[in-house]
Amino acid sequence: MTTPTKKRRRILIGVGGGIAAYKVCSVIRHFTESGHDVRVVPTPAALEFVGKATFEALSGNPVSTTVFDDVDEVAHVRLGQGADLVIIAPATADLMARAAQGRADDLLTASLLTVRCPVLFVPAMHTEMWEHPATQANIATLREHGSTVMTPASGRLTATDSGRGRLPDPQEIALIGELLLDRADALPYDLAGVRVLISAGGTREPLDPVRYLGNHSSGKQGFALARAAAQRGASVTVVAGSTTDPGDPAGVHIVRISNAQELSEEMTKRAADADVVIMAAAVADFRPVAVADAKIKKGDQGPAPIELTTNPDILRGLVEARDDGRIPSETVIVGFAAETGDETGGVLDHGRAKLARKGCDLLVVNAVGDGKAFGTEDNTGWLLSAKGDETALPFGSKTLMSSRILDEVRQLVPDGPGA
Repeated sequence: MTTPTKKRRRILIGVGGGIAAYKVCSVIRHFTESGHDVRVVPTPAALEFVGKATFEALSGNPVSTTVFDDVDEVAHVRLGQGADLVIIAPATADLMARAAQGRADDLLTASLLTVRCPVLFVPAMHTEMWEHPATQANIATLREHGSTVMTPASGRLTATDSGRGRLPDPQEIALIGELLLDRADALPYDLAGVRVLISAGGTREPLDPVRYLGNHSSGKQGFALARAAAQRGASVTVVAGSTTDPGDPAGVHIVRISNAQELSEEMTKRAADADVVIMAAAVADFRPVAVADAKIKKGDQGPAPIELTTNPDILRGLVEARDDGRIPSETVIVGFAAETGDETGGVLDHGRAKLARKGCDLLVVNAVGDGKAFGTEDNTGWLLSAKGDETALPFGSKTLMSSRILDEVRQLVPDGPGA
């Protein structure tokens, strides 16, 4: 499948005065190397951390902090009106406070008052500053004004401090930025208080201490779902098997497992406390009956036969647990079906049959093979509902697909925020 050529867009990247300013250089490079026109507008304090020459070299455009440069062009109006996306990173407590109040005391905050495109704030600060009621009130105001405020990561801050408030990984910032370019309304803050449990990646069924049966799942779709759900306000836990995703999504709790039995145990245990369960993992259907204690040797007679047994049907088991009251009846359950067509039917035919067998509320159907779905950055497919609705999911990034899936999930969550 050919990836559509991306349109050259105008990106305004505002840099706040925090130590994480150096990480934003990677975000600038991402968008310039993607062919976009990038303008960097730092605050005066940001230049204490990263020099003006660095921002100019990475963006290929001049850099200013004041409205008194290029007065004849009215720079703050031109920059704001011309932008297709604004990213503020690091968004310090001070910068978000000034933006929430509508201040215009430097080029960046003045420009923010003129933009009419998606605005993404990426906070970075110490945990106490993030948790302060004034900061939280300012964040709520920014969201009310239509901006997206990312959930920060947890980890090492400055000096020896650790906690929530770390700038998310630059690649994650870029992914969220690209999502907002593709779909401006992709991240409404409509899942606050909703507990979402997601499985991701592939399982590895051991043969001996060095070999296993597995599949090509990368975990990218499951992590994309987790990333989008967290940015929409959900409390997200991911039970992850084998993955190749470069980093854990910000604000998401990750539980690592190896094989299908471990995945089944974790999902069954945690589903009782979830409002939404999404089975995006690619679970091996079979596992060896016996696992060798030592590495299996080739031998002169060639390999010995490997006897297999069936792994638990985790998705069906979750539906049955909901039916018999082990998990709440209102829990929304979403499955995934990676299908290939054969002589008995096409991909969508097999997906419909699987939905009927599993009994989940929604089923995402993907065609796999020939470089599709597994390990790719993009995806396409269909979203089937137990009510009989079928929605095509257009080709696009896995984060974009996740946003569309969550739109449908949100409609099924009872009595939640925004319902």
